[in-house]
Amino acid sequence: MKIGLFGIGLDTYWPQFDGLEARLRAYLGIVEEKLAAVHPDVVNAGLVDTTDKAFAAGRLFRSADVELIFLYATTYALSSTVLPVVQAAKVPVVILNLSPSAAIDYDRFNALQDRTQMTGEWLAYCSSCPVPELMNVCRRVGIRCHQVTGMLERDKECWAEIGEWISAARVAHVMRYNRLGLMGHYYSGMLDVYTDLTQQYASFGGHIELLEVDELSALRKTVTPAAAGDRVRLFREVFDVRPECPPADLEQAAVTSIALAQMVAKYKLGSLAYYYKGSGQPDNELAIASMILGNSWLTANGVPVAGEYEVKNVQAMKILDSFGAGGSFTEYYAIDFDADVVLMGHDGPGHPAIAGSRTIVRPLQVYHGKVSRGLSVEMSVRKGPVTLLSVVEKTGGGLFLLVAEGESVDGPVLQIGNTNSRYRFPPGARNFVQRWNSHGPAHHCAVGVGHLWSKLEKFAILIGMDIIKVC
Repeated sequence: MKIGLFGIGLDTYWPQFDGLEARLRAYLGIVEEKLAAVHPDVVNAGLVDTTDKAFAAGRLFRSADVELIFLYATTYALSSTVLPVVQAAKVPVVILNLSPSAAIDYDRFNALQDRTQMTGEWLAYCSSCPVPELMNVCRRVGIRCHQVTGMLERDKECWAEIGEWISAARVAHVMRYNRLGLMGHYYSGMLDVYTDLTQQYASFGGHIELLEVDELSALRKTVTPAAAGDRVRLFREVFDVRPECPPADLEQAAVTSIALAQMVAKYKLGSLAYYYKGSGQPDNELAIASMILGNSWLTANGVPVAGEYEVKNVQAMKILDSFGAGGSFTEYYAIDFDADVVLMGHDGPGHPAIAGSRTIVRPLQVYHGKVSRGLSVEMSVRKGPVTLLSVVEKTGGGLFLLVAEGESVDGPVLQIGNTNSRYRFPPGARNFVQRWNSHGPAHHCAVGVGHLWSKLEKFAILIGMDIIKVC
């Protein structure tokens, strides 16, 4: 992922004010250095001060396929030297309105005897001047344009915000090139999860690969006993495998895990959603029934997996995971009105990387609402701040993001071999549930650790999607 950078100035100033151009170029160098410390792949088009340079910068950014452009307003500059850049690049722009320091040294400034020198000094602090003009023009011509105001140095708040823009651009890039695998079909009758796959392409980009359960079943037959034994040992290291788990079930889960990894590698998958009702084909039923451990392992290692063919929710899981926050499949379990918390979790895959302790593996005699039996995972998200994210269908078409920030808290959970956590939300359990539901999301959502609203808002802006915060 590449990000673009250019500074702007006015060539008329350079012969008028000695040293101003060199000084502003030095400031631009500081910006590049700070950006590169966050993301090393910065394409710097330099100080653009003429229309010709603007056209050249636009061609550079377009050829480099930058995801986002930072426009550093070093001093006043004409919008006509900016528009060719951003129109050619066709990506969102963040204007950096960065002062060289907290304030002009007024005493030193006013002690200068040369009025021309004084004007040159003032122009070095004049970064705010062109920003309204730039915002005006970008909005009028349909360029997505945003701004960060602060200081060039010693401004943690400002540079944290810039870092969030870079993080959001990185996730937008991940989604743009993500390969989502879909195996099986929808859970029959679960109408809220149905979605238009072309709309997923339109909103996030990427590629969707439609997969057959039969291929997974065939790959299972190629797994050697030695490889399966190694995977069983890995599972015992990673998971808290309870003694009551039948060794045969653990071996089947290991075989399926290896076959899944082969499918992921073959199709270069970055995420996966699946469901298989079962129709008496034993190889396929065994493959699906033994997926949970392998899916949880994939989820913990950058390939989120969602059950019930939840396309929208695996997109939400991938977004959260790309922010480094996890992204575990979840839904309402119950409301604890005494403690004013919402219990949430799901059967099937969990995200061990965000668990509060080692993920437990338990045997289940029945997968509720699904075919067969086998091993399942039980975990709680670690205590502290969390974010819920849902990809929601709009009435009449299109998608938006729904977000809530809360906290994973201590307390009893249901030890039923599923993921299960207790969440407290600022409006209280009753009000949170009603507010969340009022926006019409599917009954599944993704949960990640940390409060991510600020980053998710920037991500939504970059991909041109509406976003709503519940709390």
